Amino acid sequence: MLYLVATPIGNLKDITLRAIEVLQSVDMVACEDTRHSRILLGHYGIRAATTSYTQHNKLHKGQYLLSLLKAGKDVALISDAGMPGILDPGYHLINLAINNNIFVTAIPGATAFVNALAVSGKPTHRFFFEGFLPAKQGARINRLKGLMALDCTIIILESRHRIIATIRDIQTVFGTNKELVCARELTKKFEEVLRVKPAEALEVFKTKPPRGEFVIIL
Repeated sequence: MLYLVATPIGNLKDITLRAIEVLQSVDMVACEDTRHSRILLGHYGIRAATTSYTQHNKLHKGQYLLSLLKAGKDVALISDAGMPGILDPGYHLINLAINNNIFVTAIPGATAFVNALAVSGKPTHRFFFEGFLPAKQGARINRLKGLMALDCTIIILESRHRIIATIRDIQTVFGTNKELVCARELTKKFEEVLRVKPAEALEVFKTKPPRGEFVIIL
C-alpha cells in the first residue's frame, strides 16, 4: 500500500497518532528532503528506512518505489510539510501507483492553506486554490487579472522572496481598497496573520523584512 502521510506544517506536535503509527510500520518512507524529514522522524523515534523523492528524481525513483510496492512492501510518502501530492512531485507517484493497481490511502493532517483560510475571516463556503503565481511580473499580473473574474475567496501561496512584488501586483490589479490576509509561520512560535489592505502590508514589510512562507487570502 502507498500511504500519503500528512506531516506538521510547523509545530512538530501537529501530527496524528495514526501518522506516527504508519511511519513506524512501513518498509520505506519516501521524503521530499530526507535531511528535513529526519528531524520529524527522529523526534518520534521512527527508524524506518528513508529515500529521497523529489521533482528532479521522480521518474527513476518513482519506478524504484513502484517495484517495492509490487513486491508487497508498504511505502509512505511525505512532503516537507503538509499533505503530499499538493504542489509537490507526489502527484507522479500517486498516479503511477493507481495505474498499477496499487492501493493508495491518505493519512490526514495539517495543510497550510486550510489553516490560513480558517483563521482569515474570509468566506469559506466557496474558494479557489491558486497555489503559486508566475515568477515573472507580466505573467503574474495577467494571472491576477484572470482571478478577478472569480466570485469566491482566492488562496495564493508565496515565498518571502516574492511576497512584496506579489502584493504590489495585487494592489495594481485589485485596487488599493482590496482587503487581504497574509498568514505566515502558521502553527509556529512567531505565527502572524495580517488582515490589511495592500499598502498596509507593504508598510509592515518595510520595517520588518518578510520571513517564512506566506498564504495570501483574497
